[in-house]
Order: sequence, then structure tokens, then C-alpha cells
Amino acid sequence: MLRSTQVDRWTPAYLGVVLCLPLVPLADVRGAEPAVPKIVDGEAQIVPGFQDPDLWIRHDLWVETQFDSDGDGHLDRMHVSVTRPRQTESEGLRLPAIYVSSPYFAGTGDKGLEYFWNTRHEIGAQPPERKHFPAVRRTGVRPIISKSHLKDWVPRGFIVVHSSSPGTGLSQGCPTVGGDNESLAPKAVVDWLCGRGLGFTTPDGDQQVLADWCTGKVGMTGTSYNGTIPLAAATTGVEGLEAIIPIAPNTSYYHYYRSNGLIRNPGGYIGEDIDYLYDYIHSGGDEARREYCDCNVRDREMAEGFDRIHGDYNEFWAGRDYLNDLEPLRAAVLMAHAFNDWNVVPEHSVRIIEALKAKGVPVQAYFHQGGHGGPPPMKMMNRWFTRYLHGVENGVENDPRAWIVREHDERTKPTPYEDYPNPAAQPVHFQLTAGAPQRGLLTTGPATTQGAVPQSTETLVDNFSFSGAWLAQAEWTKHRLIYVTGLLKKPVHISGTPSITIRLASNRPAANLSVWLVSLPWTEGKKAKITDNIITRGWADPQNHRSLTESEPLVPGQFYDMTFDLQPDDQVIPAGQQIGLMIFSSDRDFTLRPSPGTELTIDLNDTSLCLPVVGGEEALAEALAASPDGE
Repeated sequence: MLRSTQVDRWTPAYLGVVLCLPLVPLADVRGAEPAVPKIVDGEAQIVPGFQDPDLWIRHDLWVETQFDSDGDGHLDRMHVSVTRPRQTESEGLRLPAIYVSSPYFAGTGDKGLEYFWNTRHEIGAQPPERKHFPAVRRTGVRPIISKSHLKDWVPRGFIVVHSSSPGTGLSQGCPTVGGDNESLAPKAVVDWLCGRGLGFTTPDGDQQVLADWCTGKVGMTGTSYNGTIPLAAATTGVEGLEAIIPIAPNTSYYHYYRSNGLIRNPGGYIGEDIDYLYDYIHSGGDEARREYCDCNVRDREMAEGFDRIHGDYNEFWAGRDYLNDLEPLRAAVLMAHAFNDWNVVPEHSVRIIEALKAKGVPVQAYFHQGGHGGPPPMKMMNRWFTRYLHGVENGVENDPRAWIVREHDERTKPTPYEDYPNPAAQPVHFQLTAGAPQRGLLTTGPATTQGAVPQSTETLVDNFSFSGAWLAQAEWTKHRLIYVTGLLKKPVHISGTPSITIRLASNRPAANLSVWLVSLPWTEGKKAKITDNIITRGWADPQNHRSLTESEPLVPGQFYDMTFDLQPDDQVIPAGQQIGLMIFSSDRDFTLRPSPGTELTIDLNDTSLCLPVVGGEEALAEALAASPDGE
């Protein structure tokens, strides 16, 4: 059995990369006291003896899992790299590990639009066949899988570990995009770090590697897919995984590629679906292994399960929804997300946070107002990992449960709140008053009509040619319905998950349904961003009005009732703005793009918006009191 620093000599090309230094105590090298972790005010401090990258030990290995996802008759092994302070070898120092796993480390595929699904077809129709791009070429030089997080954590007395997820890089197996092996692979690495698993110097040899420099306390973090994997690992309940910090994690692939039965694309990736993501990350394996994985995962399991025609929730999607797997989870969770993340929308984190609060595990949330990604401030992460990996009683579990970056504040300066949603938020119900093709009213009192003729219904005509931003700004258009409050005299704080109850009819058997909540007037100028005016969004398939798991064609002209959530939010709408509810059909940046002409008729008497407002109706009434259009 080899020590963990032994160099694997079957590939001479990387002998010059691994640092095999003489085992001389650091005190002799620098004339200083032996380096040990230093904790001040509950945070791990940078230790000079851990700072010099030239003195870090770097090496790679393969950790054996308990599954064979590529069908070769052997348990899959994951490629793992380790970076640790020299003192873990020369002085026998044992330290906790921060572990990052990813399908992206070894390179990714082509983002060309020709490889996405064509969204220009009718709803419910068989889409044109998707083109696959050439096999991904692996990138990277061993033994360094990634340099991420090294400068942050190694100088503070942590070991940093990286691994490529199954079927990527030099890791064996098949990528499954949320399948069980993507939970069990990081579990195997944690088991190895805690002395229970097997590590080897080669992908197919029997020379073992021990992680005897690790204390058996492991934390995980990462962003997006890299943030999904920590949650996936934690759902296995693996011992030793003490804390995770998922940043913008995808917690359900259904919620990533569908919304309430509707086929929906992640923002910026029109036409992407789970099979494309499989192609995009599949950077591992020889030709035979790739052929096996493509045939069994992409062309069979995914093709039979992901249902790009109906968009219903089924067993395939349920198996890739981590909300269904939280029972074994025991790790402390610091979750980070952005309210304007339209790639991995904020419900991904909020749904998990709510479940973990009910479960009783330590949980804390950091939210900001930007887009995809964005970690919590270093101080927050440091306190989290110091508490649960170094075991220092710094009281982090008693800190405020929610930290939210307020509008125009720096991300490093979040405002603490007792919880999210804000405990002072109360549901306020709004009714709609006719106004099409211009703007109707959004009020909390009884609905009224504009003009002499009462209107109980209004109709819009679908046309994907117009963006949601254009429709929200239009003064007159038949392609959307919009209802606005009076002018706000004071700011209004929204905190929580808005929902809409809607009664509608379609003149066709299938239709997209899109809802935006916006702040008007629209911000203009060179520095204006669309997110300045979008409060939140939501999408649904009226064919799923009865069930998320079973859609049914609409009877043209017949009215249907459905209620669904918009995306969670926490936002302060400033004075001088109006809150607007916009209802339209195809959202060209997120949905399929059927031929224009579908008519949606909304029954205003049975359609309403529920908005969580801090201070409830009283706060809203005060904000509208001086407005000539208010109540």
C-alpha cells in the first residue's frame, strides 16, 4: 500500500508536476514555528506557513465507487486530485477537506445553436430530430484537475480536493445528468477521505492510496452543476460530509427544463434539454465506453423518459429531483442563489431551503439581486466551514437565517433577516380590471371597469415575434394583457413566492402560458438592464390544469382554472413605480415558438394575483394612499 504522496509512474509525462519534496520540517526551512490552523473570532485565518504554493503537495488518484455505470464489469473509478499543505506530510498534520466535483473540469462540448432542439414548432408536435456535435475532447494536464478554491482555503488550513464526475475527464462511468451515480460518486470520494473507501494510483491498478492526512471532516461547495453535486452527495447521508455550500444549484432537472407542465428552456439557452447537457459534458472514456453510454443513457433512458412532447412530470424526472431524496441528509447547508437567475431559477434553492427547515438540519440562505452564480461573502463561508469542519463553536447556527443583498448594495454586504421569506410578509390578493389592448388596473378592492361597458373577459393573440420586454413596454398591443397598480408613493417590499389563479380558454388544443410581474415605467438609458424591471416570472401549460403528471388537450373555447407559483423573490419596489401583472402566451426567450394566432381569453372575474408584501395590505395601502390611481 502506497503513501498518498507516491507518484504514479505509469505516465512519466506528469512526474515534473507532482511535488515530491524532501520531508524537512517547515520550521527548519523558514526558521518559524510549525504551521497549524489559526482561528480568530470564529474564522480560519491565513497561516504564513500554508501560503506558499511551491510548498503544497499535489497529486492525483482514482477512487473506487460501488457502481458500474459503463457496463464494463468493473466498479467505476473517479479521477481525483488533492492539494494540501506540506505539513500534512512532513509534520503529520491532519486537516479537514473542502471538496469540489464537476462535469466541466475536463472540457465541454459545442454551444452552437444547431445542436439545440428546434423550438419553432407547434405545441404537442413531434420536434425535428436534434443534431449531435462531435465527441468532446478532454482538456487539462495531470495532476491538476482544477485550481479553483486553492488560494482561498489551503492557506487557511484546509485540504482542497477536486474530482471529475462520472463519464467526464479521466473518471470512468457514464454521465447521467442527475442519475444515482452522480450522487454515489462524490459519496465514494468522501468515504475515501474518511478512511472507508479505496483510492488507487491508476484507473485499473491495485496500488492503494490512503488519505491519512484528512481529519475525516469534509465540506463541499461549487456553483451551478458544481453546486448541484454537493447536494447530491449530501442526500446519500454519507458520514463525514459535515457541511455544504451549494451556489445556484440545480435541484431538479424537471424544474430546470420544464415549468408546471410546460416545456421551458433555461434563460439564454433556447432549445436546450437534458440530452443536450449529456452531450455537452460527456468528455470521458474511449470509443467503446462512449458508445455504450450514448446508447444506454442518452438514446434509451433519456429518450424514453424526458418527454419533449407533453412536458409532464414522470418517473424519469422524479428520479432527478433531489427534493425527493432529502431524508438521509445530515450536513449543514448554506445555500446561495440570485433572485434574477433565469438560468437556474431561484425556486431551485428555495424549495430545498423550505424542506431543510422543516427537517431541522442547520440551514442558512444568502440571496443577491444579480444573475446566475455569486458565492456568499468569504466571511460567511469561512464561518460555516470553520464551525462544521474545524469544530469551532463560533455560533454560526445562531446567526440570522437569511442574508439578502439589497438593491444597489455590494454583494459582500448583505442585510441580515430573521428568515426568508420575511416573517412580516403577508399575502395580498389583487383583482384585475379590464383595459386591453392598453393597460387595465390591478387593485386590492372589488374589480371595476373602464368605460361604460362592463367586461368580464379579455383576449390576447399569441405571437412569439415580440419579446416579453417589448410587450411590457408597449402602450397598445393585442399580444398581451397587462394590469397595473397606482403609482407607489412609498417603497413596497415583496418577500416570498407570488402565485396566480387564472381562468382561461384557448381557441386551440394547446398553448403556452407566460406571466411576468414587472415594475413600470421601464428603466431606460445605457446602463439599464431588463432585470431592473422584472420582479418575477412564471410559466405553465394549461393542459396540465388538472395534474402535473398527466396533461390533456384543451377543448377550444372551454374555460379552465389553474393556480401556479411564480418564481420566489425578495425585492423592494421603489416609490414612483407601478407594479404590473402581464399575461401572455409564448415567451420567445424561454418557451416553444408555435405559429402565431393562438387566442387566450382570460376571465377577469376569476383571475387574481397573490403577492407576499412585507406589512401586508396595510403597507400597500399606505404606499398607494397619495396616488390618484390608488384605492
